[in-house]
Amino acid sequence: MGKRVSYPYEVKMKTIEMRLAGKPMKYVLNEVNIRHKTQVETWMLWYKNGEIHRFE
Repeated sequence: MGKRVSYPYEVKMKTIEMRLAGKPMKYVLNEVNIRHKTQVETWMLWYKNGEIHRFE
């Protein structure tokens, strides 16, 4: 199994802002050093559903 990584709130919000600005997924992943795009997709889903409290 892989190692579980916890990202700080600031990284999550920066990632959301970059995606909303239209930055490509690969660029965002490299910029904030995230391994899997599914992580970003989950955060986007939470953001769109108004579940920002889950970022804590």
